[in-house]
Amino acid sequence: MLEQSVVTLAGIGVISLVCQWVAWRMRLPAILFLLVAGIVIGPTLNLLNPDGLFGELLFPIISLAVAVILFEGSLTLKFSELQGHGIMVRNLLATGTVVTCLVATVVAYFALNIPLSLAMLFGSIVVVSGPTVIMPLLRAVRPSARINNILKWEGIVIDPIGALLAVLVFEFIIASGPQNAFLSTLSTFGATLVLGTTLGCSAGYLLGLALREKWLPQFLLNTGTLTFMLGVYALSNFLVHESGLLTVTVMGIWLANMRGVPIDEILEFKESLSVLLISALFIILAARMEFVALYELGVGVVWIMLALIFVARPLAVFLAGVGTELSWQEKSFLSWIAPRGIVAAAVSSLFAYRLQENGMEEAELLVPLVFLVIVVTVALQSVSASPLARLLGVREPDSRGFLLLGANPVARDIAKAFKESGVQVILSDTSWENVRAARMDSLPIYYGNPASEHAENNLNLSGIGQMLAISPYKNLNAHVVYHFLDEFGSTHVYALQEGEQDQRASHQSSGRFMEAHGAFVDGLSYAKLASLYSQGARVKTTLLSTEFNFEAYKAKHGALLTMLFAISPSGEAQPVGGPDGPTPSEGWQMISLIQKKDETPSA
Repeated sequence: MLEQSVVTLAGIGVISLVCQWVAWRMRLPAILFLLVAGIVIGPTLNLLNPDGLFGELLFPIISLAVAVILFEGSLTLKFSELQGHGIMVRNLLATGTVVTCLVATVVAYFALNIPLSLAMLFGSIVVVSGPTVIMPLLRAVRPSARINNILKWEGIVIDPIGALLAVLVFEFIIASGPQNAFLSTLSTFGATLVLGTTLGCSAGYLLGLALREKWLPQFLLNTGTLTFMLGVYALSNFLVHESGLLTVTVMGIWLANMRGVPIDEILEFKESLSVLLISALFIILAARMEFVALYELGVGVVWIMLALIFVARPLAVFLAGVGTELSWQEKSFLSWIAPRGIVAAAVSSLFAYRLQENGMEEAELLVPLVFLVIVVTVALQSVSASPLARLLGVREPDSRGFLLLGANPVARDIAKAFKESGVQVILSDTSWENVRAARMDSLPIYYGNPASEHAENNLNLSGIGQMLAISPYKNLNAHVVYHFLDEFGSTHVYALQEGEQDQRASHQSSGRFMEAHGAFVDGLSYAKLASLYSQGARVKTTLLSTEFNFEAYKAKHGALLTMLFAISPSGEAQPVGGPDGPTPSEGWQMISLIQKKDETPSA
């Protein structure tokens, strides 16, 4: 029996990893594959029985996992960013949330004949989408920059707002149980609000102070934050029943808006935690769902789906779009994209269990209803988003821009040449000195690792479809190249060759990394570029003409010339000098590193 339990637990981890990998390869939200996997190994094949496997620990584990989800989601809710992403995003977060909640509540109440309080809880849960379902869709569809920003920031910010709304509705339902009179309900709900707010703010301030003053060593930063949050959650529930979710949500919001608190590392920890804990959680939740529960929803669920997709979202978008510059095509596309995600699935399962414990038997309909909304919206919109974007003409035009990994002097000069030639460019660097110098040159710059989860949510790559690694950090170069080989494709990711000493080292680059090396002249490395630059060589742009063609250009500069890029008359920049490089002609612009005539090339 023990061995079987161990095999089952390990199997859940392996299956969750496979689902995440398939979703990554297909550029689709992982939650879709996780839920399908849970249904297959649970009610379909009866290979997993979560209640039998975990027993009484099942819902304490789910409760802690939901607390983690809400806390880390609330860490992204910065009030300063609410005012920095346009009228449309703010309107969607305000009027859009209210409209979606009201429509879902009314339709669920009449279509399923459930208590109004339960319908309100369903309405508050389905307002959330979240970055875990939105970002894969945006990467696959590549809509225009304006649509991309609206959907991205709505997905990031709606998570904690929607979760807070759902928690408040849930707390009110719990407070207004059948045994409670009106005054008792207000008293219980008020106690939850007061404790959740005061304890959340106090714990957030204390943890923020500890992080800001570095009371925790670096190796305890993530685990210390996580365990402290879980302790506060448990304490809050002990003091006032079911107040913990509100407490940790307020705590996360306080931390996100407290000055000088380094929360970026904590947010990056979320990615690993999600793969290990949250992925397994959704397989377990889906495995508990029974097909008879879906059948019991009846035809009323069809009206709910139609109302959410064709009434609630379009009405929310077009009301939010009043007074904005969005075209009807952009509003129409935004009206179609509203998949539900992780928060909706986790919160619905926990709330349904708690409500059933409190005597609301109809709450058993909540989980299959929310899960069906997730599957339908994610599957339908994942399949149809790209064709619809093409039909409406809201897709990003050919992404010819460049992401340069590195903001050193050579990279900055290349970026300036790109910018002057009309090629979109973004630099990324982990050195604050290089970032500051790029900003002084008015170059767009991202401070950090462009392959990180933080970059996933904050680095705008609209119009960017190519990448060049031109930094001295070889391990970072390899990591970022691997990431963008899958993002942009092998023909659009470039890297400089490594020096001879590095080629002899035991940690030679893999064959896949070496695929990105052959676009430039043989032997061109960052060390060589930096050496030439330190000797006075500079990046220069030259326009080829009939009289001064490509051959004349090479003949004029000879050994002083290190060719880098050629820009076609249509504005496409391509590496030049490698065996498969283009042969520039009249109207092309050459970007090269050229030494002064009184210099001799370094060995």
